[in-house]
Amino acid sequence: MMHRAARIEDWLHDRREISARKRGHLPTVIPFTGYGSTEWVRIFCRVLLARPDKPGVSKEKRPRSDGRDSGIRGWRSFTSVPVKAVTVIIEINGETHEVQADRGGVVDAVVPVSLTPGWHVAHLHTENSAVQEAPLLIVAPDTTRGVVSDVDDTVMVTTLPRPLLAAWNTFVLDEHARVPTPGMAVFLQRLSPESSGIPLIYLSTGAWNVAPTLTRFLSRNLYPAGALLLTDWGPTHDRLFRSGREHKRDNLRRLAVEFPNVRWILIGDDGQHDEAIYSEFMHDFPGSVAAVAIRQLSPSEAVLAGSRSKDAIEGTAQTPWVYGPDGSSLSDQLASYGLL
Repeated sequence: MMHRAARIEDWLHDRREISARKRGHLPTVIPFTGYGSTEWVRIFCRVLLARPDKPGVSKEKRPRSDGRDSGIRGWRSFTSVPVKAVTVIIEINGETHEVQADRGGVVDAVVPVSLTPGWHVAHLHTENSAVQEAPLLIVAPDTTRGVVSDVDDTVMVTTLPRPLLAAWNTFVLDEHARVPTPGMAVFLQRLSPESSGIPLIYLSTGAWNVAPTLTRFLSRNLYPAGALLLTDWGPTHDRLFRSGREHKRDNLRRLAVEFPNVRWILIGDDGQHDEAIYSEFMHDFPGSVAAVAIRQLSPSEAVLAGSRSKDAIEGTAQTPWVYGPDGSSLSDQLASYGLL
């Protein structure tokens, strides 16, 4: 049986959807970057109810479909009404597929399609919505290297206690107010040049609601393009809150199964759980980890993060673990192992 909190959430969404549709709001698809092999792709998007364009508003003044308009803050993504169980039509390479959004309006679906390695575009729409474009990175069968990076305290510096961090970053700040970690953008560019075909995955416990703001932050600070693997806030069918640690574990295992020939460089921080999660993944899938790079938080950042992991983990010659306070230090150390 569905958790009581989930039933209450569904009831509230239903009431809000009825009200929004009466006010003339229409479904719109918010596309996100996906990834896949030459035989399948994993599509991500979210369906929300939004006001239709007003007559006389030029296209230049409309928000971009990928959420990169600079004037929209994260709270709008949370106050928008998700459309559950709606059918999303996916058009890729002349083929059409239909998938359904989940309770939160999120689509995370795998569809079969034959594509060449490199960047492609999927066209997404629902009901009478405008067609939106979702970038797709297709990984070549002979690719042997990939990169997975955490977000908070890894690619961006946060300066708030953990209990306040999610709310502040989501409801208050836009991408202009977030601070990139020194040297990390260059580090990731060296690990995963956009023309190389090396997959880059940003794995975070953040909610899909913040994906547009996070995408703008990464682009504005010159981080290389990659797929976001986020989660959804709120109750599930069997629990009151989702587990961020399980979200990371599950997606790492999934990547190992999807790309068995790829050895991943895992990037995180020593704030709390990344080292334990990566160590567990390396134990379960030893052939899937090329190296681990852990950003060391400053003393003040560690206090705000709630704690710091107690012991650094020693790697091996085949799978080194490196530690450093910024991207430059981590880059130099991986270079010494011939991984850059």
